[in-house]
Amino acid sequence: MYDYTDFDEAFVRSRVAQFTDQVARRLDGSLTEDEFRPLRLMNGLYLQLHAYMLRVAIPYGTINPRQMRQLAYIADTWDKGYGHFTTRQNIQFNWPKLPDVPAILSALADVQMHAIQTSGNTVRNVTADHFAGAAADEIEDPRPYAELLRQWSTDHPEFQFLPRKFKIAITGSPNDRAVTAAHDIGLRMVRNAAGAAGFEVGDGGGLGRTPVIGHLVRDFLAVEDLLPYVEAVLSVYNTLGRRDNKYKARIKITVHETGKAEISRMIEERFAEIRPHFGGADQALLAEIRKAFAQPDLRHGPTEAYEAFYKADPVFRAWADTNLAPHREADHAIVTISIKAHGATPGDATSDQMRLIADLSEKYGYSELRISHEQNVILPHVHKSDLAVIHAALSKAGLGTANVGLLSDIIACPGMDYCALATARSIPVAQEISTHFEALKLEHDIGPLKIKISGCINACGHHHVGHIGILGLDRAGVENYQITLGGDATETAAIGEKTGPGFAYDEIVPAIERILRAYLSLRTHREETFLDTFRRVGMEPFKLALYQTEGEQDAA
Repeated sequence: MYDYTDFDEAFVRSRVAQFTDQVARRLDGSLTEDEFRPLRLMNGLYLQLHAYMLRVAIPYGTINPRQMRQLAYIADTWDKGYGHFTTRQNIQFNWPKLPDVPAILSALADVQMHAIQTSGNTVRNVTADHFAGAAADEIEDPRPYAELLRQWSTDHPEFQFLPRKFKIAITGSPNDRAVTAAHDIGLRMVRNAAGAAGFEVGDGGGLGRTPVIGHLVRDFLAVEDLLPYVEAVLSVYNTLGRRDNKYKARIKITVHETGKAEISRMIEERFAEIRPHFGGADQALLAEIRKAFAQPDLRHGPTEAYEAFYKADPVFRAWADTNLAPHREADHAIVTISIKAHGATPGDATSDQMRLIADLSEKYGYSELRISHEQNVILPHVHKSDLAVIHAALSKAGLGTANVGLLSDIIACPGMDYCALATARSIPVAQEISTHFEALKLEHDIGPLKIKISGCINACGHHHVGHIGILGLDRAGVENYQITLGGDATETAAIGEKTGPGFAYDEIVPAIERILRAYLSLRTHREETFLDTFRRVGMEPFKLALYQTEGEQDAA
């Protein structure tokens, strides 16, 4: 992974010193809260319902064991012993005290981490495929490009005060595991007719109150043109984007109001203007960055012991079937560690769990870790002969749940338990759905399913692209949950369709059960997934099951 240069180190330390002074002036009253607010947001510090919240950047989801241990140390020293992994591959600490924040930022700087640009109207943390550098289907590791974008966008003078926040996602695979279509710029690596690798570029995607799948602005962009092209997109948006209404300020609205053809023309025109000014300096930097992402020296050897254990132990076999993904090397696997034990808070990891994950990565995973946008942790390189001992260690720590990609692997925002913007609870709904279907023992029968929950229309839980999406709203002071079906976050991206009227808090879990029992009756065979079934039969059979009265259900 990338190591800081002397410049990086000096830059981050100077920001810590600057913010330390700003905190001191807020505490002594020299700065009002209104004056302090933009300064703290530039450093990832929010004021939530009950306390400050610090959002720490984990660029493109890549982290090493030393950094993970430092996050555990911060959780124990200045928080409540846990951290929350987010859908932007970051980690949030929900309970820091303002006087302690400078010490936290200093501790982060000690391990080459920071909280810069995790908030504000700027380019946020660049996210990437959580299997980057390991996936069997990968054309090229996208992380060097993500690091190039990170360096270019950090403190970029032209793009620090954009009309609204700006999010970029990148994947090196034609199979999209980074939700690129729901980003302001989405980059998906493809090959052209000549076999050369490049990027399919989408822009204007986003969720929130106006969910939009990004439109294709370039079907193939040569890799050497990535930086000038992204700068062209941002430059056009910075010029056209509205600043009179924050609800109409995202690039998706700019694309809608300007027109796809016209904004594409303006981007191409701007790209032609600025491309010659790069002069290859970005490619020289990219070449240096690539050296930091060389694949580890993988050890190779027999896998017979793994195969024998897989056949002999049904608990391990269930975990292997759900939590392992194909690695580019046949004798290795990608391990997804579920932070979603049944009834747990999605994305919350205790300091002890973080330390265990760090230890396992160091001993068995070549000291590499990834954080997924699905709020789990990845060991990207594990020899198959080590999988049984890893599973045993994870199980003892409550991290061995065999549910990745299944019903209880729910994405959920913090909701009204923490967030000042939320209008309903998310976490308890996720917990109750998880434990309810665990009690029914239906999860594995239902099979692959993406449930995503947001506690307000800002859609931090990505509910619009869930196979089943749940949006919590406030209806005259009462929590009400709206359901969408058929969303998709992959390369076949789609926005879910609303089923109809919402449900009260105590009705939402039974409603989800009715939907899933309908699916089980509608599917033609066990391999037909919920999304496949929905696309085959449409909304009406699910609406019929969802809104039947008890009497009608009994009669049926």
